[in-house]
Amino acid sequence: IILDKTGTITHGKPVLTDVVVAGAFREEELLRQAGGVEKSSEHPLAAAIVEGAQGRNLILPDAETFNAIPGHGIEARIEGHTLLLGNLKLMRDRQIPVDGLEAKAVQLADDGKTPMFVAVDGKPAGIIAVADTVKEDSKAAIQVLKSMGLEVVMITGDNERTAKAIARQVGIERVLAEVLPQDKAHNVQKLQLEGKKVAMVGDGINDAPALAQADVGFAIGTGTDVAIAASDITLIKGSLKGVVTAIQISRATMRNVYQNLWGAFIYNGLGLPIALGLLYPFFGILLSPLLAAIAMSFSSVTVITNANRLKRFREFQA
Repeated sequence: IILDKTGTITHGKPVLTDVVVAGAFREEELLRQAGGVEKSSEHPLAAAIVEGAQGRNLILPDAETFNAIPGHGIEARIEGHTLLLGNLKLMRDRQIPVDGLEAKAVQLADDGKTPMFVAVDGKPAGIIAVADTVKEDSKAAIQVLKSMGLEVVMITGDNERTAKAIARQVGIERVLAEVLPQDKAHNVQKLQLEGKKVAMVGDGINDAPALAQADVGFAIGTGTDVAIAASDITLIKGSLKGVVTAIQISRATMRNVYQNLWGAFIYNGLGLPIALGLLYPFFGILLSPLLAAIAMSFSSVTVITNANRLKRFREFQA
């Protein structure tokens, strides 16, 4: 089972935690321009920067141009300056030296934060970091999923250090980090080609192709309409407990189906020879029409009663 990180394992509402400046850049000025640029984005990380800047009572300017680069970050023009904000890949692609900031970015990532590099007019300006907190019941739900014999994998576009820090908090060993939005479905397909049945849990627009590709797609009900439309199962509550409950009740239902099938097979296998009178020449056993009707009704009542036991199913509690 593959779990998207943001909004599935975590709350999906990151908050601004750190602003690190380089050279002659000032913290408030850097945050003000970054916040102005991120006003044009719908990404959760962008909202964290905007809210953090507004929380410091900064007046955010409007971006003159805005270009989102999937899986990398953004490029914008603001107050006459070209601003880049994104991950290390973006900085390297644009050949912007950030050697002096990499050590700090590693430290922030090890703390479970998401560091984003900022460059202004081709010069490294600093790092803005945000953090997303883990949902209270995620760890317990993941432990139950593992105890059910499922391999739990976390997938995210975050850098590897940040992803592993979050994974350690919830007890996940296998992490697929720095995955571009368009590659999530490919990662699901790779696991399927290994002969595995794959379930995917996500909530964002970029999770929709992976949800559609998976054998079973779970959409968090608090997520986007696109993700919900692409999924097989929608969890009304924004909790991984729903995934555990769905799997448990599915397994209980299939056990019940097999019990009823085998019960009916054995019951009819024993009852039909008696009803046909095949045992009469040997044992003198003959089933009257009345007893046959009662026996048939008893068979139906037994199946229905066994099926009704599912009403006593109790959902998983963290």
